[in-house]
Amino acid sequence: MLWNAKNGLLVLDGKFMDYISFGSGERALVLIPGLSDGLKTVSGTAPGMAMTYRELAEEYSVYMFSRIRDLPEGYTTRQMAEDLAEAMKRLEIRDAYVIGVSQGGMIAQYLAIDHPELVSRMVLTVTASRPNELIQETMDRWLTFARAEDYSSLLIDTMEKSYTEVYLKKIRKVYPLLTRLWEGKDFKRFIIQVDSILTHNAYEELDQIYCPTLVVGGELDQILGKHASEEIARKLPEGRLHIYRDFGHGLYDEAKDWIPRVRYFGKSGA
Repeated sequence: MLWNAKNGLLVLDGKFMDYISFGSGERALVLIPGLSDGLKTVSGTAPGMAMTYRELAEEYSVYMFSRIRDLPEGYTTRQMAEDLAEAMKRLEIRDAYVIGVSQGGMIAQYLAIDHPELVSRMVLTVTASRPNELIQETMDRWLTFARAEDYSSLLIDTMEKSYTEVYLKKIRKVYPLLTRLWEGKDFKRFIIQVDSILTHNAYEELDQIYCPTLVVGGELDQILGKHASEEIARKLPEGRLHIYRDFGHGLYDEAKDWIPRVRYFGKSGA
């Protein structure tokens, strides 16, 4: 299969975790997705993700892990990081380059704090170390939609708050199709993950992350704000900061140089 793309499933002490892998490089790269994982795990996405991240697949053996399938009520980002650490050890992944996006960046923080031997370098993209007023407002709104099983409102609000007007003009026409694809979806998993964002607070422990870390934020981020990224970078002993002036929370989809930037950082740490 192209880029050696594979779908996988791990059983970790009775807990099921979906993951995908692609690429065949000597170094391991671990991608941790954001809150989209709350509605659908990465199962079945290996070919598409390999195509999206083909530049990384040329150089790394890439792994993307979902949260465990059956998330208990009150599950925290730290517990999610523990599951991820167990999965990495099971697959004999050590000294990895870790890239966490949004909620995935929160999980990455605890992975680096509690299991530094697993992380050699890290990129934290559009994420936060603790809730702020904007995050609270956003998550409260999304919880309202999710509890009402109103996927249409959740989808539209997420898209409109994530992307620039230029990008939105291209995707608004597919909103009805995307909504139909998710009709009848169980929102329990999503709600548990939102709650974990609202209780996430690694701020006081960030100075325990010693690996070189690139923090990437968006000036126009309407979901958590650019200050969340700036706050992380100031606290990290080996932190570097890059703010995209023209993009918001969805910069990893919009900024054409995001993948080249993280690829370069993985090589040099510059």
